[in-house]
Amino acid sequence: MSSFESAKWCIIYAAGIISMLLVYGVIQERIMSESYDGEMFKTSVFLVFCNRAVAIAYAAGMIKAKQEDFANKAPLWKYVAISISNVAATWCQYEALKYVSFPVQMLGKSFKMMPVMIWGILISQKHYGVKDWSIAAGVTWGVVQFLLTGETKSKHAAQGTSIYGLGLLLAFLACDGFTSTFQEKLFKEHKTSKYNQMLYVNGGSAVVSIFTLVASGGIFTALGFCARHPELLVHSSSLSAAAVAGQFFIYSLVKEYGALALAATMNVRQVLSILVSYSVYAKPVSFLQTMGLAIVFGTLFYKTYDGYLSSKAKEMNAKTSAAACPQEIGAANAMKSDASELEAFKDSPAEARGLSSPCGREDSRDFGDIRAFGAKIDGRV
Repeated sequence: MSSFESAKWCIIYAAGIISMLLVYGVIQERIMSESYDGEMFKTSVFLVFCNRAVAIAYAAGMIKAKQEDFANKAPLWKYVAISISNVAATWCQYEALKYVSFPVQMLGKSFKMMPVMIWGILISQKHYGVKDWSIAAGVTWGVVQFLLTGETKSKHAAQGTSIYGLGLLLAFLACDGFTSTFQEKLFKEHKTSKYNQMLYVNGGSAVVSIFTLVASGGIFTALGFCARHPELLVHSSSLSAAAVAGQFFIYSLVKEYGALALAATMNVRQVLSILVSYSVYAKPVSFLQTMGLAIVFGTLFYKTYDGYLSSKAKEMNAKTSAAACPQEIGAANAMKSDASELEAFKDSPAEARGLSSPCGREDSRDFGDIRAFGAKIDGRV
């Protein structure tokens, strides 16, 4: 492939990710924070079930197309643990939009760096350097400044309920951090393919969702709402389709261009999603909130650039020692490629992962199995 062709496909994949997740964000905000003829939709778990059903169909189709084994590769209880935390995270994400604005929810996902690092220490005994903690602290500072210096509540939320919305976001961060960390552990210990894990985690999530709907009576509430407002069916199906399409582009970009390309794309996507939300739904924003946004995304772009410099340094070291042991270098490069795919998978928004929100973390392109994982996922539309 020529340099022009390579650049063209990189732009196409990146544009696909940004556009699909922008659509996902706009539809998500429309469903949860805007009324349908004066009536608000409140059964968030119904949306979780719809997303999981589409993700199951996608994962099963890819397993069939790639002739993979449908049997579970890890103990079922581990899939169930991820499924429960996955449903809880996605429910919290949707519910939060009833009380806080979409930009606040989007920034909350950036805030998840700290919880993911803490879970990594507790579950996988990971160690992080001063630079990692400094980057996480910079993002945290920017998010807190945004939250404390302007309006944060949703358009139709009652006064004071934004505190409840922030509590839901904290619960989302805790559950999503556990989901992505435990997913990584599953990949490394049981060598599951992304489609196999996607199938079983989404399958478990669908069971949890439908059980919750039936037990709470929410299934009748949701179906009654759909009968009164058929446009909700169009919105929910479009939401799920955008999520799966986003997964396709995410994995295609990772396979061909690596995790750094995805990280940069996701940073752009977050900025544009917030700008589109302010434009479409006419929200007020203060100067200090704008500065908070600049701190968050400036830190995230620095993180991406630092990762680019580190990868270049590793490539130079590999070239230096390649003549001495070419076979070992080849094996190392293969492991690095797999690790990059996992890194991107974990850093993708939950909704784009098919696990926490369509899995994706958060299934998109045609890519090889992510197996020798030694990385970590950082939005999951």
